[in-house]
Amino acid sequence: MFRPIRKKKNELSTEDTRQILREARRGVLAVNGEDGYPYAIPINFIYDETAGRIYFHSSRTGYKLDAIKVCDKVCFTAYGTEIVREEAWAPYMRSAVVFGRCRLLESTPETMALLKRFAMKYYPDEALADQAILEGGRAVRMCEIEIEHLSGKEVQER
Repeated sequence: MFRPIRKKKNELSTEDTRQILREARRGVLAVNGEDGYPYAIPINFIYDETAGRIYFHSSRTGYKLDAIKVCDKVCFTAYGTEIVREEAWAPYMRSAVVFGRCRLLESTPETMALLKRFAMKYYPDEALADQAILEGGRAVRMCEIEIEHLSGKEVQER
């Protein structure tokens, strides 16, 4: 169903791929847009390795959510910090690609706890995270990507 990485020498192990998802601060979510055009948007996210899920937040309305409601199949790409190797002048880029199905989560105490966990990744302290949730938490919708396929690769830029 999912294509294997063509250049096996560039393929990362599952653990290295998961490391990118644990450490990356941003990624790009691609959805099936209107009239056959893909729609890709940078997002902040958290990765729950135990659950095999990626979580992100959105406003309660908008193009991204409309597209997900029509087709829940998504692709998400996170990329890690470039690595400069001594034996080559060019940096290496590492990326993780996830294919999965996305669902919109209802507002519950559990999703508010998830929002707090999400905020703690991006705010320098808990007080700031709590303040942001207090000010804008009601306008936020949490979304969940159930990972169906995961791959990673490292490519030398030329």
